[in-house]
Amino acid sequence: MQLRAVLTAVLLLFALVTPSSAAAPGELVSSREVAWHPEPLRLLPAPVKAYDIRYSSTSATGTSTVVSGMVLVSPLPWNNGPRPIVAYAMGTQGLGDQCAPSRQLQAGTEVEIAFLAQAMFNGWAVAVTDYEGLGTPGDHTYAVARSEGRALLDVARAASGIPGLSADAPVGVFGYSQGGQAASSAAEQWKSYAPSLNVVGVAAGGVPADLNAVAKFNDGNAGSGLVFAAAAGYAAAYPELPLSSVLNARGQQVIDRIRAACVAEIALVAPFTRLNSLTTTPDVIQDPLWQQRLKENTLGSVKPAAPVYLYHGTLDELIPFGVGQKLRTQWCSLGADVQWTPLPLLGHVTAVSAWGANALNWLGDRFAGKTTRPNC
Repeated sequence: MQLRAVLTAVLLLFALVTPSSAAAPGELVSSREVAWHPEPLRLLPAPVKAYDIRYSSTSATGTSTVVSGMVLVSPLPWNNGPRPIVAYAMGTQGLGDQCAPSRQLQAGTEVEIAFLAQAMFNGWAVAVTDYEGLGTPGDHTYAVARSEGRALLDVARAASGIPGLSADAPVGVFGYSQGGQAASSAAEQWKSYAPSLNVVGVAAGGVPADLNAVAKFNDGNAGSGLVFAAAAGYAAAYPELPLSSVLNARGQQVIDRIRAACVAEIALVAPFTRLNSLTTTPDVIQDPLWQQRLKENTLGSVKPAAPVYLYHGTLDELIPFGVGQKLRTQWCSLGADVQWTPLPLLGHVTAVSAWGANALNWLGDRFAGKTTRPNC
């Protein structure tokens, strides 16, 4: 009976109900202080304040939803106005709930820990989104830029409900790969979706700005699992898109595995496999319904209102360098403040490993009020 009472209390505390009609996007639904571990053995001290949160957001189709995430607050004092907040979008974690960044941060298995530690040493707070449907009921809307950008902006708004953080804090947006897509989408949606946020800069790298180009590049290659993951993500966000109805038996098995997998397993599910080999209808994503939704989530047509730091490895084996270069050209043509850094001879993972810290330093300059150096 005592165990049942405890379980009931926990379920009541973290009941992931749909927010009421009065719940505004970015409203903090629940929070609890938890232990944060920088490594799985839990040997290193971590005096950081960590909060597991649920907050309201908006789906790609405009419906209200609840998203999970984590807010980390540096133990270092901050005396120069409100403590800065980094709205942090992780790179691809996977589609299974166990892959959610907030869960991996508590387990000490999050691979982007070095960048979070850098932010903590700088005295900042970090608000990490799990994205829609990752760690919460429903399927993860993987690679759907509109949903990701909103979840990222809303986690920054929700962070103001955490002790010691303020709604008028300067906000820097950071992300790479899937996170770069989310950060870039947030840059484009900020003024129309979350204008109350004080966004001072956006640092994005390895951005899959055009999924048509990315899918064509990876179909049948080592990154084909990410194509299938994106297909599952779009089907989750937009139920009208044909997917399950056009999968053959093997295709259904592959998609089912990917929906429950983290990124390492996704890479091994069906490498070097073409999407056409998994479907009963050829060229599924060329269907007008698919093309319309992909177009809605293609980046580059809206001028970011905040300064942007954009970087990309010239030998990126997953997101073609030309995709990032085109995004820079499009934003520059709109008059955006863009600092573009191509990284010669670096691939997808090596680019962020070599340059992610510099991107965070660029955000630090924005928090300090330094002048930007656009190079359009």
